[in-house]
Amino acid sequence: MSIQIVRDVDDALKSKVRSGLIAFNHKHFPERLSGNYEEVHFFLKDSQGEVRGGILCEICWNWLEVHILYVDESLRHGGYGTRLLQQAEQVAKEKGCDFSKLDTLSFQALDFYKKHGYEVFGQIENAGGHTHYYLTKQLKSTTAGGAK
Repeated sequence: MSIQIVRDVDDALKSKVRSGLIAFNHKHFPERLSGNYEEVHFFLKDSQGEVRGGILCEICWNWLEVHILYVDESLRHGGYGTRLLQQAEQVAKEKGCDFSKLDTLSFQALDFYKKHGYEVFGQIENAGGHTHYYLTKQLKSTTAGGAK
């Protein structure tokens, strides 16, 4: 057998790699979480149907992973980012997620996420001359006796 490394952007190839990792991961997560994977996306559309922003996320086992949150500059500070984030978090809570995680650059939305309860758990300096932050937020309240 001959093995090659091939550079390609084919969606079918990406899907094969993703499916392989998900199958491997299923062996290591509790059975109750095994089917808890779902893409969660919400979009802002104007009256002409043009997309003016959105949030792209995944529910992975017991967490929500926010990949992209974008609001057109002309709509910023209108509460749309908050509403998108809250919508995604609500779906995650309904699906039993314990926490959310995301990343942002220093010139993007660090203060926005902190305002919404996210806390920095890591950072990398000099990411293109900026700081790359990693944040998390608990979606379920915890008590001394454990998770609710």
